[in-house]
Amino acid sequence: MSRASDRAYAIIRDMILSGDLPSGAKIGEEALAEQCGVSRTPIREALNRLEAELLIRRNDTQRSFVADWSIDDVEEMFELRGMLESRAARRAAKRISWEQIERLKTHHEAIGKAIHATKPDTHSFIEHNHLFHGVILEASASAQLTNMLARIVERPIVHRTARNYSLEDLERSHRQHGELIAAFEHHDPAWAEAVMISHIRRAFHAYANVHIDQRLPDMSQAAE
Repeated sequence: MSRASDRAYAIIRDMILSGDLPSGAKIGEEALAEQCGVSRTPIREALNRLEAELLIRRNDTQRSFVADWSIDDVEEMFELRGMLESRAARRAAKRISWEQIERLKTHHEAIGKAIHATKPDTHSFIEHNHLFHGVILEASASAQLTNMLARIVERPIVHRTARNYSLEDLERSHRQHGELIAAFEHHDPAWAEAVMISHIRRAFHAYANVHIDQRLPDMSQAAE
């Protein structure tokens, strides 16, 4: 891959993950080439990579769109994430070092500050939440889990779930992180696994609630 292709890939991927390119949006190669400052060939190469990562899809006429998922697709994704992350938490509880626990506490503290700012700092929450879970995955010492989770955790849905959290959702997530730290301090695999499963399921329901609310007007209009 060329440098131009790598640059285009990074820019487009960030636009998808941030929501600047929303789910279902049509992707125009010419417009993206102008935005990324490259020709259309690197754009096509970048789109091929993003399609392989399931971030975009192509229809029968080969037009590209940002991938969209049904609520059933989303639930399945969260179920897979729950299975993998709970396994990672269980392994981590047996292997985690005190240095890694201190890093978890640092990110936990930063998340708390982000939540209780005058206006909740969602960007900081997402960043430190990602780093918090990354430490757990690192402590699990499993290359296979790391590779499998990478494609799931980086989906736009995961990023957008946190952006739709209420203050209550943010605080609950923060408390569960605190309980995970306690489980790791006690090196208790069963406890860590149970908390992680609950943590991921709660994240799914936070997403599902917003998904349903956003579709209620459409449903009422259809009934009329």
